[in-house]
Parts: sequence; structure tokens; C-alpha cells
Amino acid sequence: MQIQIKGGRVIDPGVMDTPADIFIEDGRIAKIETRRNDSEPAPFTDSGPEDVTVIDARGLLVVPGLVDMHVHLRDPGQEYKETVETGSRAAAAGGFTAVCCMPNTSPVNDSAAITSYILDRAARCGLVRVYPVGAISAGLSGEQLAQYGDLKSAGAVAVSDDGKPVSDAQLMRRALEYASGIGLAVISHCEELSLAGGVMNEGEVSTRLGLPGIPNAAESVMVMRDIALSELTGVPVHIAHVSTSESVEAIRAAKARGAAVTAETAPHYFTLTDEAVNSYDTHAKMNPPLRTEKDRLAVAAALADGTIDAIATDHAPHSQIEKEVEFDLAANGITGLETALALGLRLVEEDVLSLEQLFAAMSKNPAKIIGKPCGLEVGQAADITIIDLSAKYLYSAAKDRSKSRNTPFDGRELKGRAVYTLVDGSIVFDLSKDT
Repeated sequence: MQIQIKGGRVIDPGVMDTPADIFIEDGRIAKIETRRNDSEPAPFTDSGPEDVTVIDARGLLVVPGLVDMHVHLRDPGQEYKETVETGSRAAAAGGFTAVCCMPNTSPVNDSAAITSYILDRAARCGLVRVYPVGAISAGLSGEQLAQYGDLKSAGAVAVSDDGKPVSDAQLMRRALEYASGIGLAVISHCEELSLAGGVMNEGEVSTRLGLPGIPNAAESVMVMRDIALSELTGVPVHIAHVSTSESVEAIRAAKARGAAVTAETAPHYFTLTDEAVNSYDTHAKMNPPLRTEKDRLAVAAALADGTIDAIATDHAPHSQIEKEVEFDLAANGITGLETALALGLRLVEEDVLSLEQLFAAMSKNPAKIIGKPCGLEVGQAADITIIDLSAKYLYSAAKDRSKSRNTPFDGRELKGRAVYTLVDGSIVFDLSKDT
């Protein structure tokens, strides 16, 4: 099967930003033809052999497939919240061609058997690429390292105890050393539990609402520790879901010293603040919690200057059972696969990021961190996202492809969305046909 993507503006961060046509054969990019860079698009024709699918991309943006290096698919064990299939459908609709699923499933993904199960489910779906992340410690207990060699052989791309920190510094040191030896990235959930006894950000809003708070230091002190361990071992560490200005400063200083540290943040940390909790809305409850405007601006600035490398959703689906309860008792987390692109594009509209910077943070950078190829080059697998930057719509959680509806963005007007998502040259999402 052949596909031609014609008439679009093609952005491959660090490589090109130009009007071009992309020709796909047997799942790979066979040819890229640059068009004249003038105000009028070149003539468009859809004629060709019957077995060629032509996508009219005039007025649209064509970018490398988006990569989300931090999602929770809840499968196995909590399929009432999400499955590999429903999460993959949400990912495809959000423009993602690949996702990394965290290991805090039930049972925990600390073995080759669970990794293989996840990959088998993903293959049966035939939608997006699913990259399992194995556990740092057996059972997420923080006591003993998982079997990294088995996880790697089965197909894991990284290890993390996400959802829980690795409190034992010696265990974290060993994790860095052993994972590096076999080519697994280490993703750190930075949280000092002795400081993290609250349910939202510690500050003026928590005081007004009478809710126990979590100070910024609960995150930043662990960020500093893991940077120190990375420098001690000479091994890269990736910091998950950065939310505070202090964490940003620590990572920025570490990079200036040449430390091998990378970092991600989530769209809610550069879009919302703890003011979103004002009505005790459990859809605004997450961990790390939403912080202050100062922190929000610091996170956005860190994306702009490269201190934070990647945007990842931390897609955390929950059912009504976990969310429609008292704020203190509600589960942490929000869905994010179908809102991330539009929220990221807000940073472009606000002149915080360029389009190239945004799509580096949402495609090539996360792919590089987990050691996977990504880009629009001849011979490369045709993982491609096609975007309508001008599309305005009211986001409806009820229409989300995820099983869960826990989002603070329900009913908000968003701008920009994926209209096609291609994986290995196959169209896995077509907005015009999606119901």
C-alpha cells in the first residue's frame, strides 16, 4: 500500500520546516519532495493508481509522530479504568504514535511475563506503539531491584517506580548503575514522602480551603538527590513530571555543569495552577499537585530554554468511584492523551515556544530519551501526525476514547487537533471517519 501526503507544511525539528509532499511505501517514507516556498500552494491533484491513498494536507501541519513517554494504561489489573486498547485509541486520537506505559499495574510490571502481556495486547490492537516501562524495584516495594535483564529482553525500554519514589538512595544508585549497563533509561518519580503528607499544593489556596498541603520541597529535594546520584555514577537520569520552580533551577544548574539529566513536565503544570482546586474539584487533584503561577511560569520557561526536554501527559485514568468522593479521599491524576496537543499549542500562541520547539518536546526528544528513532527522513518508519492548527472545538470528556473521564478540561474551548495519525504507514486515526 502507498500513501501520499500532499501539500502540507512539514516540520521535522532540527531538519526541515518547509512545504513538502511525503510519499510512503511499505510502511516507510520513500520520498520527500519539497514544494516552492511561496504564498500560493502548488496545484493539488488526487489522481494516481487505485492502490494509492492520497491525503490532502493543504493548510495542515505534518510532523513526526508524537511520543508520550509517560502514561498509565492500567492493564493488567485495573481494566475498568483503562485497557491497552482504549488507551491506544485515545493516544491515536491525540496524535500520539507511541506511548510508554508505567509499571504500577496489578500485578506490577516487574517481570518479563507482564511486559510480554502488554506487548501482546498492543500487537492485537494494531494501533500505536506501546513501550512498556518496567519497575525499578520488585513490586514497587523500594527494597530489591527488579530483574532488569529479563525486562529488557522482553521489550521494556526503561525502568521506573512511578507512583512511588525510590526512597532508599543506595537502591537508586544501584538502579542507575545496573540499568545503564543493559541500556535501560531510568525515570525517577521525585517525591520525599516525609514531606508529602498533603493533598494539594501547600500555600495560600490550601490554607483558604483548609486542606493539608504538599510543599515544593517534597519534589525538589528528591530531584537534587537524584541529580547527585547521576553525577556520582556518571549515568543519565530522567526526572518525571516536573512541577516546581526549585526543581527547574536544580535541573538547569545540573545541565550547566554537564550532568546527564533530562526532564519532562505535563501540560497541566504549564496550563493550570492550584487555583483550579478552589471548588474542591477532584479532577484538579494530582501528584505532584498543581502549583502556583510562579511555578507554572518557571515550567514554561524551562521548556523554552531546554531545561525541560519533553512534554508527557502522565495520563492517569480513574473511574467515578475514585474521583467522585471527598477531595481528601480522591485518587490522584487526570487523563491527558486527547488534550495535550492543544494545550501545548497554547504555548506557541503565547510565543513561549516555536512550533519546532513544541514538536521536539513532543516527539524527537522523548524518543531519544527512550532510545527509539523518530523523524521524517527517507527510510524511516512512517510514524506521522497531521495537525489542523486552526481547528477550534469544545472538548468533551464524554467523547474521549479513554474509558475514564477525569479531566479538568471538560467543556473548555481548545484550538488545534490531530486529523490523521499514521503508524508504520497505516492510518490509525482519521478525524473525518472517527465516531
